[in-house]
Amino acid sequence: MKPSPFRRDRLAYAILGLLSATTLLSTPITADAQSAGAYPTRPIRVVVPSPAGGPPDLTLRILTPKLSTLLGQPVVVENRGGAGGVVGTAYVARQPNDGYTWLFTTASHANTPPFNENVPFNPIKDFTHVTLAVQNFGQALVVPVSLKVNNLKELIDLAKQNPGKLTYANAGLGTASHIPAEVMKAMTGTDILSVMYKGIAEATNDLLAARIDMFFVGTQIAAQHVKSGRLRALGLTGAKRWQGLPEVPTLQEQGLAGYNVVNWFGAWLPAGAQPALVDRIHQAFAQVIKEPDVIAQFEKLGLEGVALPPAEFARFVEREAQAAQAIADRIKAAGAK
Repeated sequence: MKPSPFRRDRLAYAILGLLSATTLLSTPITADAQSAGAYPTRPIRVVVPSPAGGPPDLTLRILTPKLSTLLGQPVVVENRGGAGGVVGTAYVARQPNDGYTWLFTTASHANTPPFNENVPFNPIKDFTHVTLAVQNFGQALVVPVSLKVNNLKELIDLAKQNPGKLTYANAGLGTASHIPAEVMKAMTGTDILSVMYKGIAEATNDLLAARIDMFFVGTQIAAQHVKSGRLRALGLTGAKRWQGLPEVPTLQEQGLAGYNVVNWFGAWLPAGAQPALVDRIHQAFAQVIKEPDVIAQFEKLGLEGVALPPAEFARFVEREAQAAQAIADRIKAAGAK
């Protein structure tokens, strides 16, 4: 086996060691509704701190009908977008911890605060961790067809020949478009400029118009533009290929040994929720993600159910936050803003 053609530094491996979590195993449901009392006795709100139609919203709407049936009360999605998820997340942190207001969001919950000193909540201390519900197969690294590169090596070679000239779309600090790019840069020793966007749609439009050189975007969004011939997918950030783009290799396969950066979706309650209540909600998630029709819908979106238990989820989020902090420190040390 040939050695990887890319330079790697100790910081890159430190970041990957934190981001590449151990195998996540779901826990079988154990019926113990009585330990949570009569909960729930009224409808439940699930706040998604991003607009309707985004990845966490679509994911949750697959689950809510099943959760409603299982829990015996309506589970209603409430979109509260703004400030990259900060507005809706801060709102949930201020709510009662009685189990009737949940937060459902992405890895940005742990990844955003290190890049924004004005975030009005602590992602660890201000929430009760319920479950890591779902994860994807990674983001797709896509480029305009006009950019004359066909694989990761050609992209990295072009970046090294033109330091600071290639650009990548950043749809939010600490998001799934930002973290994978910064990890790739650290592992390959490349200087690629981050260009900030207000959201995924705006960044995708500029990529399609070739005003930006690359973008780490969700697989379902990437697939529609790759299949139409408007974008080229160079690789996936996860550890295995996705059946929706079976011909696209992972970045690991192309020389970035150990690279495994995936997006994930989890559920939280405000801090201080009772353990029996938390366990009841976790078990509900653990049951519904195993249902065949849910699995089938997830596969189409490049997702897989996880249902990591509360204590393990809390440790997982801490590792993710530490990894994001390492990236933020690296960017700050380099003098970038």
